Amino acid sequence: MNLNRIHAGFLVAVILAVLGTTTVFCADDPLASWNDGTAKKAIIQFVTDVTAKGGPKYVDPEARIATFDNDGTLWCEQPMYFQLAFALDRVKAMAPQHPEWKAKEPFQSLLTGNLKAALAGGEKSIGEIVAVSHSGITTDQFAKDVLDWTNTAQHPRFKRPYTQCIYKPMVDLLAYLRANGFKTYIVSGGGVDFMRPWAEKAYGIPPEQVVGSSGKTEFQMLNGKPVLMKLPAIDFIDDKAGKPVAINRFIGRRPILAFGNSDGDQQMLEWTAAGSGPSLMLLVHHDDDVREYAYDRKSPIGALDKAWDEAVQRGWIMVSMKNDFKQIFP
Repeated sequence: MNLNRIHAGFLVAVILAVLGTTTVFCADDPLASWNDGTAKKAIIQFVTDVTAKGGPKYVDPEARIATFDNDGTLWCEQPMYFQLAFALDRVKAMAPQHPEWKAKEPFQSLLTGNLKAALAGGEKSIGEIVAVSHSGITTDQFAKDVLDWTNTAQHPRFKRPYTQCIYKPMVDLLAYLRANGFKTYIVSGGGVDFMRPWAEKAYGIPPEQVVGSSGKTEFQMLNGKPVLMKLPAIDFIDDKAGKPVAINRFIGRRPILAFGNSDGDQQMLEWTAAGSGPSLMLLVHHDDDVREYAYDRKSPIGALDKAWDEAVQRGWIMVSMKNDFKQIFP
């Protein structure tokens, strides 16, 4: 009797049994990071309906388009938008090459550590910071700078890289949708060049399925090589009413599922709901100040006010972070 063979066979049987158990578990609970509740049941029922061939709500795979906001929907957006945190850090890194900033606002306050004063000018100040930190550089170098930042910078409260401040339930939902023939897109007010370098690793969404705000770029020859140079000018703002426009322009199909978290996503959900077939509209409500943050109507970032009222009126799904998310971060 060959004991080694017996032991090996036993080990293989155990491994197969474990793998089989895991597969069954995943199949039984495709959204294990979600608590059982109205939101989870609605999502699973919707996916079941639109994938049931021959059923009254069946949707062909090519039309199974799902669009997701990013800030506050797929990852955290407090205490400030992460792209702004990147811009602030980049200005500090660029400061030695710009001595004139020491006597010019909002850079003077930013470089002396007075962030409140630096941002006191509102959109104008933020626009100046973003303009200098996102231009005068090739798209390739910008992507490298973004990745260098996401690999080193940490969230001030959670003490983890920003790309680990993504929501595990949302990542699981994206995977669940793709496993059922959906094509998942990011449609965000954030900069498309800022999101594309890391989105595929974080969410499984490739660069060509990331739609966002964009600055103007220009084809140039640099040291004999063709490059795309980022210019200090806005090309398109992918927010509010701009989102349906961007979906039509860059995706070309109306979504059947749209997921957001703020008034900036309201028109995207309205556009989705206006389709002729089945649709599902969802909003994340940040109501967990222990594991993340609690804010809605009066928040200066990610305000959920008018979209909340419309969600209640039209029966859109309100996802409670506190009650529906079994865990927050990976």
